[in-house]
Parts: sequence; structure tokens; C-alpha cells
Amino acid sequence: MRTTITLDPDVERLLRDEMHRKRLSFKESLNQAIRRGFSSTISQSSEKPFIVCPQPMGLRAGLDPLGFNRLADDLETEAIQDRNSRLLEESTS
Repeated sequence: MRTTITLDPDVERLLRDEMHRKRLSFKESLNQAIRRGFSSTISQSSEKPFIVCPQPMGLRAGLDPLGFNRLADDLETEAIQDRNSRLLEESTS
């Protein structure tokens, strides 16, 4: 297949270096580089997938872990309101 491509200067330099090092034509050098790129993608996808094994949190039955987030949010909101009311009192006095 014939096509026209525009290479970034650094990519062209890498290809031309490989051409000279391996005594290949531009076409051969480009095809090998593309094959290497695709083969590394294929080999990466065939690697064993990363699996996360869940661990028990040790919470008693009936405890809602999302409730901890709500509690933290409520405490943070309360702290912000306290700070803002203090700043307002200081600015009015």
C-alpha cells in the first residue's frame, strides 16, 4: 500500500538512524518500527490482568460505611461554618 505520511522531526531522525545502523531502506525501517509498536501493544494486552482481592473491613453488621463519609462531610461543613462565623464577627467588631 502506498501512502503519504508526515513524520515529526524526532521520529524521522530515529528512522534514519535505524536505516543507517541496520542498512535498511526507509520503507523497511518504517515497517519494522510499526510492527514493533503493534507487537508491544499486543503483548501488553496478553499479560496477566491485575486483580484486586477484597478484604473484610471488620465492621459490625448494620454499620453503613457510607455513613462515615457523611459524618466526615458534616464535621467538615460544621468546621467551615464556625470559621466563617468567627471571621464575620471579627470583621464587624
